[in-house]
Amino acid sequence: MIVITAPTSSIGKKVLHSLLDSYPDVRVIARDANRIEPADRKRVTVVEGSHGDLEVVAHATEGAHAVFWLVPPNPKASSVDEAYSGFTRPGLAAMRSQGVRRIVGISALGRGTEQAGSAGLVAATLAMDDLIAESGIAYRAVTCPSFFDNLLRQVQPIREKGMFFSAVDPSRKLPGCATQDIAETSVRLLLDDGWTGSGHEAVLSPEDLSFEDMAAVMTVVLGKSVKCVRTDYDAYKQQFIGRGMSEAMAQGMTDMVRAKSEGLDNGEARTGQNTTRTSFRQWCEDVLKPAVNE
Repeated sequence: MIVITAPTSSIGKKVLHSLLDSYPDVRVIARDANRIEPADRKRVTVVEGSHGDLEVVAHATEGAHAVFWLVPPNPKASSVDEAYSGFTRPGLAAMRSQGVRRIVGISALGRGTEQAGSAGLVAATLAMDDLIAESGIAYRAVTCPSFFDNLLRQVQPIREKGMFFSAVDPSRKLPGCATQDIAETSVRLLLDDGWTGSGHEAVLSPEDLSFEDMAAVMTVVLGKSVKCVRTDYDAYKQQFIGRGMSEAMAQGMTDMVRAKSEGLDNGEARTGQNTTRTSFRQWCEDVLKPAVNE
């Protein structure tokens, strides 16, 4: 039995789809079962509730040998630690009590860099990894840079104004990744019974690109001029507060993008295993262009 958390999230949904193609015994934890696609819902056992709840996780992981762990966003959390480690502790205790043998979790790049300790949400994510690793359950953190798919939140200004916005230094060359590649890495690890202990596996696009480079690729693929407009850090933080995010989480977001501008995501070397098949241009062709042209 494999348990999937956050099955309606952008990554969790892809993990569930990929896993169901090759593994029949899947259980999911979802706050609302009706949000799971009907075809998927027929093929899984659904436990309704939050995977931040010990009793929910204990029920869902009974008889399970592996768990896919993804912490949902909590924009109103009082601290970044509460949002990540605080959310994870009850479920981790439940998984230990049920004898879960392996956890595959979604995490971030940056461990070992000088920026990691002050990287806001990333620092909190790495602390969560340590918490899970110390539990005695075998753990693999799938460590990711920024997602290409985040640009889908800016389809409207890309379509209407030929621009997108970022607080990251637009000239800083960085790796990225597609959420489909994150899902494929996660599923491969969930299905592999051979690994033990704790460690990580990065998910890196084939090349580093700056946001200026990405704008140039988008211009070619979309057939219209696209440019990246930089947002200053104060304005970046205030836009989240204006949407109701807590001060602590807005600061955590801002600290994260500042750390990325300073090289947080550049510390992981590419290997044959951690380099994905999806380039940014291919993602634009397959995902962004259809969304912009809707």
